[in-house]
Amino acid sequence: MSYRLGVDVGGTFTDLLLFNQQSGQFWRHKTPSTPHDSSEGILEGVRAICDKAGISPDGIEYFLHGTTVATNAVLEGKGARVGLVTTEGYRQVMQIARSFVPGGLAGWIVWPKPEPLAKLEDTVEIKGRINAQGEEDRPIDDDDIRAQLTLLKDQNVEAVTVSLINAYLNGAHELRVAELVAEILPGVPISLSHQVLPEMQEYERTLTTVANASVRPVVGRYVRNLRDRLEQIGMRGRLSLLRSDGGLMSSHKAEEHPVSLLMSGPAGGVTGALWVARNSGIPNILTLDVGGTSTDVALIENGEPRRVRTTEVAHLSVRASSLDVKTVGAGGGSIAYVPELTGALRVGPQSAGAVPGPVAYGKGGTLPTVTDANVVLGYLPENLLGGTFRLDREGAKMAVQSIADALGIGLFEAARGIIDIVNENMFGALRMISVQQGYDPREFALMGFGGAGPLHVNAVARLMGSYPAISPVSPGVLCALGDATTRMRTETARSLSRLRSEVTTDEIIAILSEMEAQVKASLSDEGIAASEIEVLFEIDVRYSGQAFEVPLTINPDQMRREGIDGIAARFDTEHLRLFTFNMDSEQELVNLRAIAMGRPLELPALQLPRGDGNPIAAKIRDHSLWMDGGPQDAAIYDRALLKAGDVIQGPAIVVEMDSTTLIETRHVARVDDFGNLLITPAQ
Repeated sequence: MSYRLGVDVGGTFTDLLLFNQQSGQFWRHKTPSTPHDSSEGILEGVRAICDKAGISPDGIEYFLHGTTVATNAVLEGKGARVGLVTTEGYRQVMQIARSFVPGGLAGWIVWPKPEPLAKLEDTVEIKGRINAQGEEDRPIDDDDIRAQLTLLKDQNVEAVTVSLINAYLNGAHELRVAELVAEILPGVPISLSHQVLPEMQEYERTLTTVANASVRPVVGRYVRNLRDRLEQIGMRGRLSLLRSDGGLMSSHKAEEHPVSLLMSGPAGGVTGALWVARNSGIPNILTLDVGGTSTDVALIENGEPRRVRTTEVAHLSVRASSLDVKTVGAGGGSIAYVPELTGALRVGPQSAGAVPGPVAYGKGGTLPTVTDANVVLGYLPENLLGGTFRLDREGAKMAVQSIADALGIGLFEAARGIIDIVNENMFGALRMISVQQGYDPREFALMGFGGAGPLHVNAVARLMGSYPAISPVSPGVLCALGDATTRMRTETARSLSRLRSEVTTDEIIAILSEMEAQVKASLSDEGIAASEIEVLFEIDVRYSGQAFEVPLTINPDQMRREGIDGIAARFDTEHLRLFTFNMDSEQELVNLRAIAMGRPLELPALQLPRGDGNPIAAKIRDHSLWMDGGPQDAAIYDRALLKAGDVIQGPAIVVEMDSTTLIETRHVARVDDFGNLLITPAQ
């Protein structure tokens, strides 16, 4: 028997999902996260879930892990001190940046410009130059390079980035600099721009490579420590990490290219939702991943999640493929408060996190949170995690009462106000990835997961008009499911920057063939058989004179059939959908990308036995909750006892080990063949 283990580390809980690859049987476990050292919580979870399954860690063939280590290093400013080597005349490339100021009108007045990840005093210039055709105009000088690297050594830099002009066309100069870095600064990790991002645009290429260098020591230490500790408990399987774009990369590759992990955490939920959607036959889904600290939302259309060419973390925006995930500070631990200045109720983005957590957790928290409001209203029963985690309802009432007193309203009205506001925050995030992108949310289902997603999915679906509202099986560990069921992925890029009239179909096909061989070789080095590798292609297109591109999927056969004219027509159609207009300018083909993926996991989804539609056998007890302005009679059901075809009338609560689903009044939930709860308005 061989097993796959998906592990997702969140701000509050670490989720684990263990799969038997032959039978499809699975086990799940949640354990409190250990922010000071994530590997401690992981090791505790691995031991516990192996005990549940009755196996030893050496039975785990694949250890698949979504992590926020790179993200946190950026957010907390704990990246390495980076030395930057540039071409003569380009020393200020990071300081000049792009003339873009976030925020509304006059935002520049109060906007504090972020400090570049590579400071000016840690940036040096070297002689030599590659021209725009990739040819050497001026040779480099080894003595000059050694002198500049000695300056960086005196600055005690912890990582080095080499980003030379036009290196995306010819990386020979960068490779020579890397040889001298290894000589003068031995042991210091090196990131080369032509390897990290072989695309035009000097600032974006430099910024992305500097970001890679900044988080490389942090991620490297974490990965090596985790790998060593897993080996100590007998785990000999392959350790892979989830990329921002939803694919997997080996732990050794992650140490070299950690900029691809910046959105690793949120990507797990989207890939998990994708697996559920494919099994359930629902092609269009909006995802609502509600954790303890934040909510992540994404869009899946026709079975494919939207991807973007930039990854954004706080002020940092790097050129690396990622799933199009938007995040808001709205989670179960989001703190409710009433500012003295306005006297209006606010919820988040501040969070009680894992420590001290919501008041109801009984771990020392004193501030009212969304979780406390759910407990007060009766939406969250007092026993969590299968009865192993008991909530303090009286403590939650006392905390929420402070909000009620500040607003001069009743306890339940205050609690419901907290829930309504956090639901509106989630609604706003979902509009960003649907309405603002040209999609009608009424054409999508809404899937709620994470520890708190199923509690809010019914209400948010009502706001969006997105039905059915879906509570998948094991929603609390769906991110770990995504980690466990995705596949290996790598990509490469090539800048073209040619007008439509200046390039032929045969030229494009020849370049695609070269790139295909490159990415296939990369996955083969990861141990993936050539017969299991699938390659996809993308092309970035824009109107001549534009400063941004629209990515389109292509393949050689399509190119032969449609030619350049077909690409141009598809670009016009997509541009019109995104921006409601087209231009008369000629189209420009900017970048080509090849994406290689390993074989998808053909894991069977377990089907439930069919019932007669009556869920009475799963009923635990009658219950009372507060909804629609007053108390309501409800019932609590055990999800493990539900059968396919069972119908639950709202209001009701469905409990399981890792999450709780709330079904509102005037709504009904039906259990599908795979155990998912599909919530729709009652007829």
